[in-house]
Amino acid sequence: MNDGLPVGRRVAYWRQRRKMSQQVFADRLGKSKSWVDKVERGVRRLDKWSVLREVAEALDVDPDLLLGEATPPRPADETTADVEPIRAALTRHPGLLPMTADQTPTDPCRYRTRLAHADAVYQHADYPTLLRLLPDLLDDTHGRVLPAELRIQAYRLTAQLAVKLGATEVAWLAADRGLAVATGTDDPLLEAVAALPLSQALRAAGRHRAAFETTITAAHQITPLTPDSGTPAERAASAALLVQAALAAADHDDPPTVWDLLDDATTLTAPDGPERAAVDAARVTTAATLGDHHTAIDLHQTLTVRPLPIEHRAAYLLDVAGAYLAAGDAPGAARALLAADQLAPPELRVRPAGRAMLAETLTRSPAPDPHLRALAEAAGVNGAW
Repeated sequence: MNDGLPVGRRVAYWRQRRKMSQQVFADRLGKSKSWVDKVERGVRRLDKWSVLREVAEALDVDPDLLLGEATPPRPADETTADVEPIRAALTRHPGLLPMTADQTPTDPCRYRTRLAHADAVYQHADYPTLLRLLPDLLDDTHGRVLPAELRIQAYRLTAQLAVKLGATEVAWLAADRGLAVATGTDDPLLEAVAALPLSQALRAAGRHRAAFETTITAAHQITPLTPDSGTPAERAASAALLVQAALAAADHDDPPTVWDLLDDATTLTAPDGPERAAVDAARVTTAATLGDHHTAIDLHQTLTVRPLPIEHRAAYLLDVAGAYLAAGDAPGAARALLAADQLAPPELRVRPAGRAMLAETLTRSPAPDPHLRALAEAAGVNGAW
């Protein structure tokens, strides 16, 4: 189907070929009819591989038929080999690996330093380096002499990286392993911290309702929704969970819940801190997800997200690029992508979602920006532009 059609139009074509109404198709997907209508009209983009795969399965077609020949091959396949050492480390379950007599216990202080380094690497979006660091970090969690908070953080980093690379099952496994450690501590804050990557993994797998329920439950366990209650760490964790719940609600096309949750998260955050910046960025992302692309762009132009880590800022710019593209402003999308690449090149050159956005922007640009074409060549993204 090298027809130049947008993905949504191809979805409509195959739905009609299968003689399904929009309502029947929506029921198969567990979505609303308005969600299907927005996808088919191009108001809502299918930019997550997990969701595209669900749509293709419901239509009984290969996902590539929905993508079209002009779209590059699935970038998730390119990272499979890199993720294998992490997958192997996760399969060495700590409960089945007793420490041998000649094995040296992991030093918690040194492990904390290594973990802090890995966390800094993630925040700077150096995903190839983190891929090399995580297998050893995961192996060293198996001795069970480390504090729970360190083990949870190692699983959190693993899950977040796997979500970035499209390795959904690895993300889910790592996040679930972290939550299992947390629930054994009877510490609501640690459980909340561990619930966050599980929600991200569930969203990446298309399990939006489960992601929503997980985050809402964890948020309400740690502190009431008032700005003066709880510790700063509890309020920050609760705000982060409410943001994730709002993103899941947006995926499920529930605008009133989205705005209520983001308003609640705002009350828990300081005006100039990174937590408030994350809430503000989520307002842009959820507006775009709900199909209100012009509102997303208007909000973006009024925001300052500098307090966010580099990785978060670059990922946010990918969402902004999607909003520009959906609004018919390919040059605006190109500017956002080039800004993201200046901040964190792996977001576009390694991450599947970034590569896909880069390819789509070039394909839909009447006169592609030469800098964006050069970026595509550097990233190995090819297309019919």
